[in-house]
Amino acid sequence: MSFDYDLFVIGGGSGGVRAARVAAAEGAKVAIAEDSRMGGTCVIRGCVPKKLMVFASEYRETFKTAQSYGWDVTAGAFDWQKFQTHLHAELARLEQVYRNLLNSSDVEIFDARAQLKDAHTVTLSNGEEKTSKHILVATGGRPVRPDLTNAHLGIVSDDIFDLEELPKKMLIIGGGYIACEFACIMNGLGVEVTQYYRGAQILRGFDDEARGLVAEMMKESGVNLHLGTNIVDLAPAEGDHAPDPAGGARGGMGMPANERTVLSDAKSGPVWVKATNGDEAVYDAVLFATGRAPNTENLGLEAVGVEVGRRGEVIVDAYSQTGVPSVFAIGDVTNRVQLTPVAIREGMAFVETVFKGNPTAVDHELIPSAIFTQPEMGTIGLSEEEARDQEPIEIYCTSFKPMQTAFAGCSDRVLMKLIVSKATRVVLGCHIVAPGAGEMIQLAGVAIKMGATKEDFDRVCAVHPTMSEELVTMKSPVRTA
Repeated sequence: MSFDYDLFVIGGGSGGVRAARVAAAEGAKVAIAEDSRMGGTCVIRGCVPKKLMVFASEYRETFKTAQSYGWDVTAGAFDWQKFQTHLHAELARLEQVYRNLLNSSDVEIFDARAQLKDAHTVTLSNGEEKTSKHILVATGGRPVRPDLTNAHLGIVSDDIFDLEELPKKMLIIGGGYIACEFACIMNGLGVEVTQYYRGAQILRGFDDEARGLVAEMMKESGVNLHLGTNIVDLAPAEGDHAPDPAGGARGGMGMPANERTVLSDAKSGPVWVKATNGDEAVYDAVLFATGRAPNTENLGLEAVGVEVGRRGEVIVDAYSQTGVPSVFAIGDVTNRVQLTPVAIREGMAFVETVFKGNPTAVDHELIPSAIFTQPEMGTIGLSEEEARDQEPIEIYCTSFKPMQTAFAGCSDRVLMKLIVSKATRVVLGCHIVAPGAGEMIQLAGVAIKMGATKEDFDRVCAVHPTMSEELVTMKSPVRTA
């Protein structure tokens, strides 16, 4: 049977673009369809713009610290419009970089929505139909609002970057990394931030000691964090009218219209909120950071026999293949590990398997990650709680005031922690809470991925004076479990 393409990729995020380019480099005829902006969540409405906002939000404290070091500096007002203009220009540049990379790789681009018609055919929103020997679904995920009356009055993480003006008072709902990162960002930009989380502690699933320190430092920096708290009710304040939840389409494969509200078309104005703790207040903006869902709706997956899980994720095997042999899926749409570098690796493994004849299963073990709160948290491997349920362990841990901010009289604290197997001495986990923790955990991750033991760490000479030297100078465990 003759096909239009060897590979048709649905979704132009980091994983899909990488798979398309590498497959084309192997001589495959490749096309890619994206109905929003090329670059996907990470580049356009996730990691990249968020990290630029992190940088922007840190300068206020930097100016304060500089004064303690003798610099005659005063922080002026933060200009949101100036920053936002520069941010949008940078995202447009990066999107064009992605397009140029695809064009230079001879990948045909369709700025259209694609749906599966059968195991080898996709239907585009422009009316065209294309056939392909292989189809790769890389449609990513989307933020979701809770099932709550008037939930459309709140915004989601995608919307943050399009705010016309910075709110003076903001409520953030959620306790995951997205909620905590934006709580720190907005607080750093001068917004009065309140955060509600229904659980007992933020950052569920991460090491208890590490997330406890992050929560403590967030509150100390000014975030009004309420644990065990959720929304009971919300409504427009001061007679403002609620927007139509089906307002303008932001885009994103498989995203329902009511999850794609564009702020420029639908602004809620002040929102009145009542909480489970009895508090009532009016906020300029309410951000729902209450989870993400795979973009699988209206893709035609079930109709062609592709299994979709209860959370909407595409079910795949170790080689990213679905139950339909010609259809594969990578990235957040599979709900395996929702990280951009993982999606890219899955895309590379897919090409190795399908186009290079080298079946390659994706390695999802010991993946380092960072949470860009203030301070940052870097982590790899098992938490103390997970490890002690698995085997007898030793915990090496230290918490201290870092030199730079201690000199300025700040109360900031950092944490360095290693989880070690008693039996094998292998380092099972590493958790860092500190400025630059993301940079540190990348390097520590190399050693831990290689199976380094505590004695391997001990043999490394310390780099002094640094925070990270503590990782190789902790000689005695603080406790065992």
